[in-house]
Amino acid sequence: MRNFFNFLKSKSFLVQLGLAIVFLVVLIFGVLQWLKSSTNHGEFVEVPDLAKLTVTEMRQVIEDADLRYEVLDSANYNPDYPRFSVIEQNPPAGYKVKQSRKVYVTVNPSGYKKVSVPDIIQVTLRNATSKLRAVGLDVQRVTYIDEFGKDMVYRIKYKGKYIEEGYKLPKTSKVELVCGNGNQSESSEIKALSEEEEE
Repeated sequence: MRNFFNFLKSKSFLVQLGLAIVFLVVLIFGVLQWLKSSTNHGEFVEVPDLAKLTVTEMRQVIEDADLRYEVLDSANYNPDYPRFSVIEQNPPAGYKVKQSRKVYVTVNPSGYKKVSVPDIIQVTLRNATSKLRAVGLDVQRVTYIDEFGKDMVYRIKYKGKYIEEGYKLPKTSKVELVCGNGNQSESSEIKALSEEEEE
């Protein structure tokens, strides 16, 4: 035991201990420097504002900022932005991120998606309007014809042409409803009399 303590006090042991400590410090320093260089420690770039840029313009701006991107298609058309332009981005503009960080961008589609005209024939004007609005359409105008059902929808028109149930229209389109005014037309009276005679 005495020899062991004498060894700990010897010059040879102290030299070896000193060398071991120096080696350990150098090793730790080297590892930290390697991590710093491999992870771009402390090197940040600011995310640019990509709003309303076309995909081509956005790509150039992203590459100039040493970032990457991924384009996400949007199903919802935004009329405040040009077609095929960036309407959303993540991370937002102004955020500090590391180089080569991926920015997710949502692109505005070419227009509103199309929806089907619901079955509103022989439905009251009020209910027909509710059904149309439920799918994203609206009533631009109501015209009346001589038909017995007052405020009952008999025909649907879009841009001057008659359309049927299931017809595809861009969302937010406005249609014209042709409704009855409560007065039976002469042709309807003749038809009703003919049916009675047949019976």
